[in-house]
Amino acid sequence: MKGYLKVEHSTKLHGKVSLIGAKNAVLVIMASLILTEGKSTLKNVPFSDDIMQMIQLLRDLGAEVLFNKETHTLEIDTTFLVRCQVKKEIMKQMRASILVMGPLLARFGKVNIALPGGCIIGARPINYHLNNLRKMGASIQIEGEYLFAHAKKLKSQRIVLEYPSVGATENIVMIAVAAQGTTRIINASLEPEVLDFIAVLKKMGAKIVIEPPATIAIEGGALLKPVEHTIMYDRLEAGSLLLAAAITGGKIELPHAPAYNLDVFLLKLQEMGHYIEIGSEGIGVTLKATHSPKAVSFKTAPYPGFPTDLQAPMMVAQCLASGTATIDETVFENRLLHVHELQKMGAQIKVDGSRATVIGVDELYGTPVIASDIRGGCALLLAGLAAKGITTISGVHHLSRGYESIQKKLNDMGASLEYVDAAMFVHHNYGRIIEYQ
Repeated sequence: MKGYLKVEHSTKLHGKVSLIGAKNAVLVIMASLILTEGKSTLKNVPFSDDIMQMIQLLRDLGAEVLFNKETHTLEIDTTFLVRCQVKKEIMKQMRASILVMGPLLARFGKVNIALPGGCIIGARPINYHLNNLRKMGASIQIEGEYLFAHAKKLKSQRIVLEYPSVGATENIVMIAVAAQGTTRIINASLEPEVLDFIAVLKKMGAKIVIEPPATIAIEGGALLKPVEHTIMYDRLEAGSLLLAAAITGGKIELPHAPAYNLDVFLLKLQEMGHYIEIGSEGIGVTLKATHSPKAVSFKTAPYPGFPTDLQAPMMVAQCLASGTATIDETVFENRLLHVHELQKMGAQIKVDGSRATVIGVDELYGTPVIASDIRGGCALLLAGLAAKGITTISGVHHLSRGYESIQKKLNDMGASLEYVDAAMFVHHNYGRIIEYQ
């Protein structure tokens, strides 16, 4: 997507919206299928750019992949997967590509990959992955942009993570299922998407138990078989859509939203004054926006804390609330890049290190802005819905990496979003937008 997204001011978005599967769960589950031989079927898979990149990666390794985007069904046959080397241009497209390191090492005893690329929200060092894979018997060398690893025999270990890294937890689990003995990961990530991934491994035949506090125990050596699995609904898409209704003063019903995975986020929306109704057994969320939202402060944290992926969209809600909010980003050091773009729209935000102080304003104003990552792009989209005039967002390929059909879903709720092709370009002159072919 080389063009830009044109966003017009919207009032009171409303509607009943369906969700799709969680991208952050699908990507690691797709990588885990490398551990099997045969055809697996995944359902409720989003049609997003990151999913297509992972499909390309698996095909390049020799897997046969069929994706029906209408039924959201993905079939992956790993019977003839023969390569353990991933092309640099594929690895550089997304950071989740590092998740194939563990299963390739487990299956072939060696792997040759480039260091991953993706969003610029933070360094996200992969030392948590590498140091612990070394403990499990892997020999790893990094030469420039390339990583080479091999292991004659993988061994179980007691692994202690300094930080509950999602990716490191997932890679270690995939190595552990191939290692003889029992591996325990202490201070493991237990994000909902990690638990969905573990559910898939258990369907494959892996023996995995969650132990308190925050420990995953894996008994390795089991023969893993192909699976059929329906991906969990995306809590981050749910949060983004709830904020779209909240920011525009509207109402939204999400029948499939996993409210039990969004407790702190929903608490903060209630503290702002928005009405929240949760369905039976924690499934389904309805939001009716207040007309006088109050600013609330929050701090991002690993699950079950406030999700870092909803920090940027939630900041927009604080920009238009009454009072002052402080937002502490504790997960990624570069996840405040959207602040500068919001300031261009009239937001009153001061940044001191990883803390943002937001003073609510009466209005935001449409202007050209640039998305630098998936969730920052969502934040700018939400700001554009509330801003007076027209907002144009470039860098919208980030949105297509993380969301399926968010433009259509918001338009169905009453928004006015239009993707403008690269053949068009925009000139701003005293608030007027003139488009040229």
